[in-house]
Amino acid sequence: MTSNRESYNIRVLGKDLYAQVANSKVLLVGAGGIGCELLKNLVMSGFKDIVVIDLDTIDISNLNRQFLFQRQHVKKAKAHVAKESAKRFNPSAKIESIQGNIKDSQYSIQWFKQFTMVLNALDNLDARRHVNAMCLAADVSLVESGTQGYLGQAYIIKKGETECFDCQPKPTPTTYPVCTIRSTPSAPIHCIVWAKSFLFSQLFGNSEDEEALEADTSEENAKELEALSRETAELKLIKDAVGSADYAKMVFDKVYKSDIERLLSMKSMWKNRAAPTPLDYDTLESEAAAAETSTQGLVDQKVWTLKENFEMFKDSAIRLATRYLNERLTQSDAILSFDKDDEDAMDFVTATSNLRAYVFGIPTKSLFDVKSMAGNIIPAIATTNAVIAGIVIMKAYGILRGDIKNNNRTYLTSGSRLVQEANGNPNPNCNVCRSRTATVKVDFDTATLRDIIQKVILLPQEQGGAGMVEDEVAILDGSRMIYDVDFDESVESTLKEISLKPGTILRVTQDDGSEDVDLVLEAFDTNEDRDDNLQLMNAIPKPVEANNETDERKRKLDEKEDGESSQKSLKKVKVAHQVVDDVVILEDEDEDIVLLD
Repeated sequence: MTSNRESYNIRVLGKDLYAQVANSKVLLVGAGGIGCELLKNLVMSGFKDIVVIDLDTIDISNLNRQFLFQRQHVKKAKAHVAKESAKRFNPSAKIESIQGNIKDSQYSIQWFKQFTMVLNALDNLDARRHVNAMCLAADVSLVESGTQGYLGQAYIIKKGETECFDCQPKPTPTTYPVCTIRSTPSAPIHCIVWAKSFLFSQLFGNSEDEEALEADTSEENAKELEALSRETAELKLIKDAVGSADYAKMVFDKVYKSDIERLLSMKSMWKNRAAPTPLDYDTLESEAAAAETSTQGLVDQKVWTLKENFEMFKDSAIRLATRYLNERLTQSDAILSFDKDDEDAMDFVTATSNLRAYVFGIPTKSLFDVKSMAGNIIPAIATTNAVIAGIVIMKAYGILRGDIKNNNRTYLTSGSRLVQEANGNPNPNCNVCRSRTATVKVDFDTATLRDIIQKVILLPQEQGGAGMVEDEVAILDGSRMIYDVDFDESVESTLKEISLKPGTILRVTQDDGSEDVDLVLEAFDTNEDRDDNLQLMNAIPKPVEANNETDERKRKLDEKEDGESSQKSLKKVKVAHQVVDDVVILEDEDEDIVLLD
């Protein structure tokens, strides 16, 4: 019997399109801000066979925009709860939920091939790139989407027909020179990076974790790295005193007095910039009682006074020290990791960054502002997620109609305007989607890298191989070089010995700039009859003749690389670089967002 909703969908879509919708199989990657809206839309639009995968569990901070979750679901798997909540909208829908990492080897090319389409609702670049590569290799249509504040985007990726996710460059996360962070901060973000990536990790985390500090080889920076090593050793001594009565004072005197006095001794450093002012623990302790407190605004949007930052520093340092010691009782090498949703960590980073700002005469920030800057996030907007999720469904309909090339990219811009742009052709210089793909079944215990080279890479094209020249070939596992003419130590090693596994995609390149070849490695079935330890499952396509025609987006990119200023172009929608009103839309707001300066 047809339900009312099903009857409505048939009237709206027509019988033919609805039949395609009902018979399709969809993979939804991600069950966060966009993913929740999208899963609900899928089941209400007639999609009946859905697999949703997400690695994360539900956090209380998700509840304001991920409406398939409620307070009682906190700490439970997002994928499983999303499945149960979505089925209430359409009990007849078949939904499989997986709590797992889409990059795991069991989610192979063959696994991707079972789906009619893949819908991305991810929150990080690495996973996006992986799904993009897998869909290209499996020749499955992908709908990419993302939101950031009031901005959003959705578009289709199809091998050979449209640009892929990597056809245009993506910005890398901002890094900061050591000398700026360690000695000459001039902006609040410098103090926040110092508090989060240096002080917090040195006291409570991994002392090697300084990913936001960029080393360079300048003489000035070399001196700072030497000073950093010395100060790290001093902080280690203080770290060993964690839990003692004087712990907070020891930390304070070290970073706000001794280190600052050392900087002041370098007279030349302060000839053309304002010198810092050391803080004294005992003085602040005696003056704190008489100091005023901030009274205006919401609690987390108040800018704390010097007294409040000092008191919060002491309190949060003790809270974190207690947690650190408790963790070490059960695990001797336990550490604390920074999390923007960790109240203790955020109190500590806010207070310590503001105290450093006082030292260097830099404006201080509220807890709300520090959280946004430390987490590199823009607050999520639930309505933006809803709009983009609706657009993704329209893209899915376009895939089923077979209308991909003419299914325009859609952008939600500032002012809540929807802007469309025609899909670009694949970038002829993209080393991801221009590659040729083949699947190779191997016995990982016995097949060697030499077998791959001889029986696939050097095999003539007439016999289904790549037909490459050995002394011009390089083989990469992701960013790891495993073979070239000057690096052949592993050539006689088995694939298992060089840490290759089912699902690995080997990128084979050649010095002459010809198209790359992607070899997807899969294991033989246990009871599969075979005469060899390696079998090329499908012939490697011959290289495609280069297309000298470049589309408008490629021309714009070349102009930018030739040195023309891009600042003016960023003032308006320029989707070729995934830029809308100066903001790069790369991720949903569950995790980090890459921001442009």
